[in-house]
Amino acid sequence: MTEATTDISGLTLLGHHAQAPASPEAAVLERVPNPHPGVQYLVRFAAPEFTSLCPMTGQPDFAHLVIDYIPQDWLVESKSLKLYLGAFRNHGAFHEACTVSIARRLVETLSPHWLRIGGYWYPRGGIPIDVFYQTGQAPAGVWVPDQGVQPYRGRG
Repeated sequence: MTEATTDISGLTLLGHHAQAPASPEAAVLERVPNPHPGVQYLVRFAAPEFTSLCPMTGQPDFAHLVIDYIPQDWLVESKSLKLYLGAFRNHGAFHEACTVSIARRLVETLSPHWLRIGGYWYPRGGIPIDVFYQTGQAPAGVWVPDQGVQPYRGRG
């Protein structure tokens, strides 16, 4: 590896104490150089305990998020992603708004070859709402496994 791929000097969160962001908009989402920029491979993050608030009732909503992307020049720094996702804990937004805004922020920050997110939301009002977004077709030749989250089955 070259020095450029291991340089983390510009990061403000990794290795430092960081306060929880007040909102997703205030959260800092950091990136690091991709150590394999000429190779297409998949990166997956799973957040099985994602929470946000219902914008109408203020009650908590829970989801299992799976984020898959094929990096180009940048990788998302995982501590900043964790803090960004945690910033939704006190954020009121519908499932669709949370899921798609996370995807769009990652695309804006990373400019990946490809990205998809599966938001597997637990029932609200007795109805599970799953939200899926992707930037287009995955490049040929890259292994993109199933996200592995079972559909909600209730007590059945």
